[in-house]
Amino acid sequence: MLTAARLGAATLSAVLLAGAAAAPALADSPAPTAPAAPAGLYGAGDPTYDGVWRQSLALTALAGAKVVPADSAVGWLTGQQCADGGWMSYNPDSAAACDAKTEDSNATAAAVQALVTLGGHQDAVDKGVQWLKANQNADGTWAYNPGNPGDANSTGLAVSALFAAKADPAGVAKAGKSGFDGLALFQLGCAAPAEQRGAFAYQPAPEGTLKANDLASSQATLAAAGGRLPVTNTNQVEAAPKALTCTDTSAQPMARTDSAEAAAAYLTGQLGANGQHLMLTMPGAAATPDFTATSWAALSLIQAGHPKQAAGAVDWLAAQGGSWTKDGTDASATATLLLVAQAAQRNPADFGGADLVKQLTAAGPAPKTVAATPTAAATAEKKKDGGSGISTLWVVGVGLLIGIGGGLLLSLQRRRGSGQQAGKPGK
Repeated sequence: MLTAARLGAATLSAVLLAGAAAAPALADSPAPTAPAAPAGLYGAGDPTYDGVWRQSLALTALAGAKVVPADSAVGWLTGQQCADGGWMSYNPDSAAACDAKTEDSNATAAAVQALVTLGGHQDAVDKGVQWLKANQNADGTWAYNPGNPGDANSTGLAVSALFAAKADPAGVAKAGKSGFDGLALFQLGCAAPAEQRGAFAYQPAPEGTLKANDLASSQATLAAAGGRLPVTNTNQVEAAPKALTCTDTSAQPMARTDSAEAAAAYLTGQLGANGQHLMLTMPGAAATPDFTATSWAALSLIQAGHPKQAAGAVDWLAAQGGSWTKDGTDASATATLLLVAQAAQRNPADFGGADLVKQLTAAGPAPKTVAATPTAAATAEKKKDGGSGISTLWVVGVGLLIGIGGGLLLSLQRRRGSGQQAGKPGK
């Protein structure tokens, strides 16, 4: 089953799920057996729809944790690349030619970012970028699979991949339309209700209207803010994200200069309205917490310079993420949480009590090397020091100052004593 995380849109996932629910059950037909995860791949689940995606996220996150992965893990990802430079979601026979119609822009964008982060794979990166350029739509957008209408998630991921590869997205265009022009087609502006302005729709409705979609907004905002994976931005804007100011309500595309801030303001409002997480609403089902959208919202807010507004979502993910990652057995979810922890400068060895690096490395082939990370005990001791108001470093510093001050005082007293013995005033 295609998941919302892979499709990049809850709306499309809902349609697929509804179709699956309507299919009749065949009592005499055996349940299909999911293919086993191949050697070198992170995670033990069926890789059909997310093999390249989860491998790319895992390698990106582990690289940020200074883990040197096994050659088999990197080789699996590079071995999945198609001859034309793209990636399918998963090719069960990497020796066989790819089906160009099912090549996946999301998988390709994630793979490019992973290989850039790992370093040493410039040829594969260049081929991936050329595939993205070749499969851009005439309106500047990208579709999940080539030849289809573009969507906000796929366009955002492609733009982020271009940023990672240092290929200026403003200069990558079809028919004069860049990826930024494509993103603008999905962003709600002054014609929308005030509380929805800045949001991204997955795709326009058949009549052309735009409906805010939180997952689309979360993933597209990262690109609008000039970001890529992993998010390493440490710049901080003290003020809250600035909502779009409208002097009229015409349906004009939003200016690029306003895009990221307006999107960040929308995400901040949505997080605040839902207990610091986003919700997934599907037809005929009760709304449930959307871990994927919440994670990308946190990444996007940090990239946009608003870590304060992301902090509540990061706290919520730390507290609730174990149910999503299945204690590390879901490699895609674990890698995403690790990326969030790194971007928020939290200790990945104690993220809500979980050691995300340990969990993720255990889900794949044994890495070459693993860098030492602060343990949960060390983090607790640090918190203890901070809670008492006196850190170890502060105590040492005070001790040094006292020692230096005492030495100066003793020296001054000696000088005074010597001057008085000679009949002279001390200095």
